[in-house]
Amino acid sequence: MPLEYNITYSTTNNYENIVEGAYWQFLIIPETNETQELVTINFENSLKATNQFSINGYGFQSIRVHPRTSFKSITFEASIFLVKKEVNPFDFDLPFAIDEDYLSINSLHFKVDFEPFLRKTHFTSIPENYKTIFQFDVTKSIFENLQNLNLWTYNHIYFKADVTDVNTTLDQIIMHRQGVCQDFTHLFCALARQNNIPARYVSGYLHQGNGYFGDSQMHAWAEAYLPNIGWVGFDPTNNLLVNSNHIKVCHGKDYNDCSPLKGGVYTTGKNETVYSVQVISQQQ
Repeated sequence: MPLEYNITYSTTNNYENIVEGAYWQFLIIPETNETQELVTINFENSLKATNQFSINGYGFQSIRVHPRTSFKSITFEASIFLVKKEVNPFDFDLPFAIDEDYLSINSLHFKVDFEPFLRKTHFTSIPENYKTIFQFDVTKSIFENLQNLNLWTYNHIYFKADVTDVNTTLDQIIMHRQGVCQDFTHLFCALARQNNIPARYVSGYLHQGNGYFGDSQMHAWAEAYLPNIGWVGFDPTNNLLVNSNHIKVCHGKDYNDCSPLKGGVYTTGKNETVYSVQVISQQQ
């Protein structure tokens, strides 16, 4: 049975001194795809600055805001309504010929077609001394190996907020074994790519129950490409295959492509950001 989702996104930025100029880009609008349909979005800011809707390089909707007045505080609020289908993450047939899939992923055509999501990036590079930390068992299917990688990542990192940030790299994650969803996802993508599987970083919302609050609901997970099947979602933070509770906003090579908020502010002194997300669902 389809589900209705109401998402409320809010962020307030307070500055010690007057801001003379600012530019922001928000990447927070859920995409419409085979499993979900964006119905409405209302986006406002406290300065009444014009909101410019545009499409980014990967084809996802973004919102650009450039206030024309100086300020010391600004609040952004988005109200989103969408409908999502019930999803069975195992709704596909596994191949009988495992060897053919491995031949496929090692072919030149495959590597060229999926090069952007096989590429190492700043956040998806495995340090040399950890190159063999997880290797595929070629006697098992690619899907089984990815399930094992999902579980391995879930077990290798302990979820802990405020010990990493948006600049944390995998050498620190592997060594200290603590982090948040973005760190789990970067590690999963890096190890999948190292084993010749295209993997992309996904940003979105995670529904964890009616009335659940917190920035953990701006979630990250991975999508890996399986020959003859397509892109399959893996959530290594929770050791899940992506299901009806995952609401996709966008994908890219890593966090840099999917950051919910980017921008520049021209001011001096300290600043403070208060951020919250609420996801509520109700069966139709």
